[in-house]
Amino acid sequence: MSIRLRQHVNPLSRKFQQPIQVPNWQEIYAQSDRSWHLDIGCARGKFLWEMAQLYPETNFLGIEIRRSLVIEANRTKDELGLTNLHYLFGNMNSSASVLLKSFPANTLETISIQFPDPWFKKRHHKRRVVQPELVNTLAEHLAEGGKVFLQSDIKEVASEMRERFAASPLLTQQHSETWLDYNPLAVPTERELYVLGDNLPVYRVLLQKLTPSID
Repeated sequence: MSIRLRQHVNPLSRKFQQPIQVPNWQEIYAQSDRSWHLDIGCARGKFLWEMAQLYPETNFLGIEIRRSLVIEANRTKDELGLTNLHYLFGNMNSSASVLLKSFPANTLETISIQFPDPWFKKRHHKRRVVQPELVNTLAEHLAEGGKVFLQSDIKEVASEMRERFAASPLLTQQHSETWLDYNPLAVPTERELYVLGDNLPVYRVLLQKLTPSID
């Protein structure tokens, strides 16, 4: 199986600091008040094309920082006639609050971050997508009982993501072992298939938003 390797863009550069342009969701989705799945760093979007067809009752939204991939993904989505799927260009670390506040209340039920750009050099770690402020914003807007799924083939990156999400008082890890040994989603990403095809490990974490206790 062939796959294009990661092509990094610097998310801290000025051109990626503009907020995501939020569309009118009622014009995008056939039913915007359904449950939502947000995929951050969706690349070419193939994972979401397949998920949207398997789960027509769920609205899927992919966020990608490479504009050309977003244009291509939306073109394919339109060709497939999918009215429960959309892709947006932008940087979640400069846009999360504005974007998530635009969602219908209590509809964000699933968030996935899969194989994000690793930025190996220590001085570049601040470019990684999972930053504490983003975690707090995502946890705040996730519906009660909603889930966050994380995976990477880089153990250091997966560990950092797990630690930052687990630090949120609103979230709890859904498995006792350090890493989840299976993918709970119905569709693997292209990167996941590539890594597993080389018999390399994938590090996965599943968290859930706590339901407030009633005294």
